[in-house]
Amino acid sequence: MRRLRTRRAATVAVALAAVMTVAACAGDDGAEEGAADESPTEDGEETAEAAQGGEVSVYLTNPENLAPPSNVTESEGSEVLNALYSPLIEFDLEASAALAGDDAPDAAAESVETEDNVTFTITLKDGWTFHNGDPVTAQSYVDAWNYGAYGPNANNGSYFFGDIAGYEDLQCQGEATEEEPCPEPPTVEELSGLTVVDDLTFEVELSAPNVFFPLVLGYSAFHPLPQAFFDDPEAFNDAPIGQGPFQVDEEGWVRDQQVRVERYEDYAGTQPNVDAIEYRIYQDIDSGYNDALAGNLDIMDSIPSAQIESAAQDFPTFIDQESSTIQFIGFPLYDERFQDPVLRQAFSLAVDRQAIADAVRPDFAPLNGFVPAAVPGALDDECGGNCPPTADPERAAQLLEEAGGWEGPLVIWFNQGGDHEGWVEAVANQLRENLGIEDIQFESLQFAEYLPLLDEQQVTGPWRLGWVPDYPNPNTYLESLHATDGSSNNSGYSNEEFDALIAEAKAAETSEESLPFFEEAQLLLNEDMPIMPMFVARQVGIAGERVSGMEITFEDDIDVFKISVTE
Repeated sequence: MRRLRTRRAATVAVALAAVMTVAACAGDDGAEEGAADESPTEDGEETAEAAQGGEVSVYLTNPENLAPPSNVTESEGSEVLNALYSPLIEFDLEASAALAGDDAPDAAAESVETEDNVTFTITLKDGWTFHNGDPVTAQSYVDAWNYGAYGPNANNGSYFFGDIAGYEDLQCQGEATEEEPCPEPPTVEELSGLTVVDDLTFEVELSAPNVFFPLVLGYSAFHPLPQAFFDDPEAFNDAPIGQGPFQVDEEGWVRDQQVRVERYEDYAGTQPNVDAIEYRIYQDIDSGYNDALAGNLDIMDSIPSAQIESAAQDFPTFIDQESSTIQFIGFPLYDERFQDPVLRQAFSLAVDRQAIADAVRPDFAPLNGFVPAAVPGALDDECGGNCPPTADPERAAQLLEEAGGWEGPLVIWFNQGGDHEGWVEAVANQLRENLGIEDIQFESLQFAEYLPLLDEQQVTGPWRLGWVPDYPNPNTYLESLHATDGSSNNSGYSNEEFDALIAEAKAAETSEESLPFFEEAQLLLNEDMPIMPMFVARQVGIAGERVSGMEITFEDDIDVFKISVTE
């Protein structure tokens, strides 16, 4: 994402904590976690107490993958993995720190220790098991990370292992083609930086210092794998076996229909309140919302923007809270028509973000930089003036002329099912009006079809994407989206100076000392504009009468431990 104004750590802590705040939740009397919901109704009667057990249904669109975790880098698959796995560490949002041991009952790590930010010793909690009963060991993590890092496996999240020593040796060489994606396979299959010490301990050696590495361990790519995955990866994708609070039921992932998970009774962490969650797959958000109105769907962590005002009245639980999720429009820099940064600046200046938010998406606010303001190190300079909240048509037209103008049709890409049609069309209308580009067309696909085209650089025009932070630090926006080998650098942006600044930020001794390097990195993005920052989203969700305790996490997932079924 992007950098904005530098802030002191105490201020940052408050901003990050606000991400978790439920701004409006009918029937919430502030009871402590796990307490029954006994809020009085209008006539003075108490509502039903939250019951242990029962099943809830949750809105979902089709995931791209469910396994291995290192190949799940999109929101829908991550939502399911949130129930199936427990991370190595939990996030302390107030301190932007990693928690383990007794401070994090649902983290798998007992401790993560280092003296130099290069070599980390990870000790696991004892007694944890996979859903098939196999013990979770240090080898379970090392095997999973080696698989994710191995180039020929082409895992979407492979890049997350890039800091570990030996990563480059596991990558394919030669020029990849569609027919031959790995012309010269690597000669080794294991990361030299991973060493199993004993059943519950392993060491990780990085190729360079990374002060953020303990935070990164909270991301889903670092989940462990049992032997069952390696025996049959395809079957495992249909029915993943994790070590978290829920396990997939006997039907597994039923494409286009559901993923149903059941409470894992031998889970070593905190037992959830409900017996089962049915992640119900919809093709579009309006169908899901209509089912929720009819009482046929319990929970949605996003709703159609046109329904936000009425939803607060129509549902007993309505959540409207700050988010660090951003929406942006990327440019295919691998297409020569988009290689001039002046043209990209012209496009950005032609769009009135505030007008679109006001008229089309009341759950959006203009994003005036490459990192949302709630994240440490944000710069309050509106992308150097290149992505202001309101359009600058005169400047936009001037820059487009300097860049040689635009000829032919313009195709804008976006995914279906996420309520994006309206605001993407509004962007197109403003490009027509302010830049005179009359022939604008659209390509929209289901999310599971859309992402591979982005990854394979087959998108032929500007494209919409959102970004949910993987951990509470600016690097999750900057390196992942814009570094040359960034895990989600779909634009093809590459700037050696930018990459060097990211490396210096990671080599800093403390997170605060890294902020000046992140600021300089954003200044480069201000000029290069590989993407158009568009909006920072508010997280808006609803729950029906059957459900209490709904909360949405920092990663914009349903908190599976908090929800309960009311009697």
